[in-house]
Amino acid sequence: MKASHALRLVLVGIFLNSGTALVASQTQAVYGQHCAMCHGQDGKADTPVGKAVKAPDLLSPLVQKKTDAELTEIIENGKQKMPSFKAKLKPEQVRDLVAYIRKLAKPDTTKQK
Repeated sequence: MKASHALRLVLVGIFLNSGTALVASQTQAVYGQHCAMCHGQDGKADTPVGKAVKAPDLLSPLVQKKTDAELTEIIENGKQKMPSFKAKLKPEQVRDLVAYIRKLAKPDTTKQK
């Protein structure tokens, strides 16, 4: 009986982790489609378009010190040359993009040195 309970817990854990990975993959795709042209895949805005429109480096302290609500506002309503994405993205996609922007600024500890 205890073994089957343990197996269920393991399966639930696998299911939850795969769901998290799916959301992360979908968010990365949304970022790639709507954000990377200006902000770059790495968020540093080191792209021709990013330089031309003076897109902010998403890893910078200036961006990272903004609250989640401020980043949500910018993504939804646009700012300066950045267009609004309110009509193109669902609220949960915007929320996930904010989390993705936070993650971009964190060092990747999984890479080998």
